[in-house]
Amino acid sequence: MSYPLQHTTAPWRIGVLFSRTGFMSVIEETQYQGTLLAIEEINAAGGICGRELVPVSYDPGSDSAAYGHYAKRLMIEDEVSTIFGCYTSSSRKAVLPVVERLNGLLWYPTLYEGFEASPNVIYTGASPNQNSLALCRHLMDNYGSRFYFVGSDYIYPRESNRVMREVLKANGGSVVGERYVSVHARWQDFLPIVQDIRRLRPDVIFSTVVGEATVFLYQAYANVGLDPRKMPIASLTTTEAEIAAMGFDVGEGHITAASYFQGIEGEANGSFVRKFKKRFGEDASTNMCVEASYFQLHLFAKALEQANTLDTEVLRAMVLGTTFDAPQGTVTVNPNSGHADLWTRIGRANRQGQFDVINQSREAVHADPFLIGYGRATAQAGNVQ
Repeated sequence: MSYPLQHTTAPWRIGVLFSRTGFMSVIEETQYQGTLLAIEEINAAGGICGRELVPVSYDPGSDSAAYGHYAKRLMIEDEVSTIFGCYTSSSRKAVLPVVERLNGLLWYPTLYEGFEASPNVIYTGASPNQNSLALCRHLMDNYGSRFYFVGSDYIYPRESNRVMREVLKANGGSVVGERYVSVHARWQDFLPIVQDIRRLRPDVIFSTVVGEATVFLYQAYANVGLDPRKMPIASLTTTEAEIAAMGFDVGEGHITAASYFQGIEGEANGSFVRKFKKRFGEDASTNMCVEASYFQLHLFAKALEQANTLDTEVLRAMVLGTTFDAPQGTVTVNPNSGHADLWTRIGRANRQGQFDVINQSREAVHADPFLIGYGRATAQAGNVQ
């Protein structure tokens, strides 16, 4: 059902919050690009209900507190009620009380630790049942059950490691080491960690390091001569963007679980990649965070076309259950949780800086952010084949 048309040609104004500077810009700049590409596509097709979509953008500079500040500015001073943005869980947690108090709607396009469901957030990145369970099963089946955890020291890595530890324990695995570094960590901070890894000889390294520090972890690993064919770094957060920054030779052989990789087959993705490269350069690569940032704008546009209002209550009700043929495959905003039903894939980085898909789900995996339906059993990990 469509709501009565508003008799105005004024543009739809939306907020955009991604860090284009600072230690998180290596990945958030790409999310900003995915957002812009979708906005430009929507406007080229005539806008939404004949009205142009105009972004009001701020750069929080990789400072979590700044996200909350800019979210408040967007909603109070700029009178914007719908915001697209955030990568880290720390930044999301800074924006959350603002959008809840002022009844806005945050679209969050990043995988996260789960165990959250706000009526003021649409979560379009993967939750643990869509990546962690399948990754754990793949690693245990192919490498072994002794894991070493390395993470950045904030909410997401510690909570993701808590989930992975529970999954490991439930399936007979163990954690032989666990270390955390500052989000501002440099290469020398990883030297004692990789030496500890050499000493303990785990079967696999599970990384929840994010941003620029990811580059230094993988480079430190390569510098001491560790071999990804025997003991890979496996991650939920290392994308094509971080691989490009660290060097294709450094990234080769390491493993990531994600809903999307640039190299997946299909016309929807082929078209997306061509458009992205035409807009941002032939050397630019898409990644799971770009793709989620892109498709969430199209989900939003589809819902707004029906609602014809940015009123949060009306718009959110229209968003729930909305489906879109995204580059990764068909995705749906699950009405039970406000999280997207996404595909599950395991990829191994190759010498070209891309990922070869070695396992994938047969269909989109229903979002279960609280792991209620899955428990901790990897055997139920999204029917990955």
